[in-house]
Amino acid sequence: MFRLLLPLLIAALPGFCIPTVAAAEEQLALFSPEGYRQTQYRSPTPPSAEGAQTLDTAALQALIAQEPDLVLVDVYRSQWLAGRFIDSEPHANLPGSIWLANTGDGNLQPEWASYFSDNLARVSQGNMQRPLVFYCRSDCWLGWNATKRAHGLGYKRLYWYRDGVDGWEQAGLPLRPATPEPLPDDE
Repeated sequence: MFRLLLPLLIAALPGFCIPTVAAAEEQLALFSPEGYRQTQYRSPTPPSAEGAQTLDTAALQALIAQEPDLVLVDVYRSQWLAGRFIDSEPHANLPGSIWLANTGDGNLQPEWASYFSDNLARVSQGNMQRPLVFYCRSDCWLGWNATKRAHGLGYKRLYWYRDGVDGWEQAGLPLRPATPEPLPDDE
């Protein structure tokens, strides 16, 4: 009898909560069926991204020195309103980067998916072996999502700079003012 009452007694303790189906559904809502993070983008990230090598700042510096064809891709968000990027706050990124704003979201609308794939095809010159480094900020899932998305498009030499702009800046390395690549209708 006591075994049957124990769960009820524990549940009645102040501050105690039993995981519910709703809590499990909330956890599942963090990710799309395809495995992209969909919400709470600024939160701790895993140590690796699918199909990519994770880099710290020193490893990225070494890669930049070794790979003259390397493409750095910043996917930090930028406000989009009435068919235009709104320069509501200045953004800086790693020197030599392209900024494909809003392409790290978990669920991309078709125009953003095209913006991402078209720009990757342009900067890689159609070479699926061209080394690509994706980043955002530290503890940011946008770079992780973009890396996974590039892997899904068939790119083979992928890197994820997990610490992003924050790690670069904390290392005392220079940043440069950035402007997002325009969407075709934004030109």
